[in-house]
Amino acid sequence: MNTRPTRRTFLKHSAAAVAAACAPRTLLAAAPTRAFTFVLLGDLHYDALAHHDMAWVEKEKPNDVSQIKNYSRITAEVTPRLLATVRATIADLNRDPATRVAFVLQAGDLVEGLCGSEELSVRQNTEALAAVREAQLGAPLLFTKGNHDITGPGAIAAFARVFHPFLTAQAQAVAPGAAEVKSGSYTVECGGAQFAFFDAYEATRSLEWFEAAAARRTAEHLFVTVHPPVVPYGARSTWHIFASERDRTRREKFLALLGDQRAIVLGGHIHRYNTLSRAAGRGRFAQFALSSVLSAPGVTPKTLLEGAAAYAPDQVSVEPNFSPANAAERRAVYEAERAHVRDFAYADLPGYAVVRVEGPRVTATMFSGATRDAWRTVDLSTLARG
Repeated sequence: MNTRPTRRTFLKHSAAAVAAACAPRTLLAAAPTRAFTFVLLGDLHYDALAHHDMAWVEKEKPNDVSQIKNYSRITAEVTPRLLATVRATIADLNRDPATRVAFVLQAGDLVEGLCGSEELSVRQNTEALAAVREAQLGAPLLFTKGNHDITGPGAIAAFARVFHPFLTAQAQAVAPGAAEVKSGSYTVECGGAQFAFFDAYEATRSLEWFEAAAARRTAEHLFVTVHPPVVPYGARSTWHIFASERDRTRREKFLALLGDQRAIVLGGHIHRYNTLSRAAGRGRFAQFALSSVLSAPGVTPKTLLEGAAAYAPDQVSVEPNFSPANAAERRAVYEAERAHVRDFAYADLPGYAVVRVEGPRVTATMFSGATRDAWRTVDLSTLARG
């Protein structure tokens, strides 16, 4: 007998779980934010060897073969444990109406991609969503577009074909009446906070979209979910959005918008934990990033850097074997950026986070691996507002 919950049952339970937390406000700018909670996941890279035309991978992406094998193992052996822990965490939080979880937010690279055809990409995406439904998390799932989600022949079409309808249903479970999701850039409002999902892979178009969305903002908090970092951190300092010299003007505009809005940026991509505060425009914004790719359920923090003084060119040494040929270029990025960073933390610690929104205060508690062990709590509202 098939006991897998149907899509209708999944959405029904999700909607019931968040109705109170995300009820629309009767007043806009004057009304306080309703208290609510959401769970944050980083990169997952859901995968299985059967999702790939391995002949295509070996010919076109030979350096990714070992990565695909590793992510397929993690998906089979560790990811179910992580999702079970998230489910238990949500169940505990939902016992108290004051801490009810409104949704789970995932920061991109939900899947590994690199399938080799649209048909295989559709299969990978569909099976990833089936795994989410089977996990019965107890809350809707929203996510932003990651580079792996659209990598490989047919992957862009498969993203739209499979994920857009899913995200539309999830967004409407969180906020009844939410618009249909037709691209990687969309917004959802919950409890008086606005969540803007920024498509980093249509970045020029997304910047225009975000400027208009920010101008219409009435919510107390603005969360911006974008897969690559806005502010670089760690060894891979050229992997942030608008990193090229030709995009300098767009980057400056994006930074200024985020600072003017006192935004809280949520992301992934680097597969490391990071928090920081960055001055820009007429204010500052916060950045919180994490990874949920776990080689084993239990992990301990490694390579911890803390304080604004640690935001320096020597960050490149945290991965000494990464691209030594352009180390000088990567160090120069930090020389230019360090004057604007007011607070900073970095660690090699994958896991998940619980974010709590209570009036003007937003906190994020980071949990180690697939455990219930809280590592640290960060006040994101203080980072964003100073």
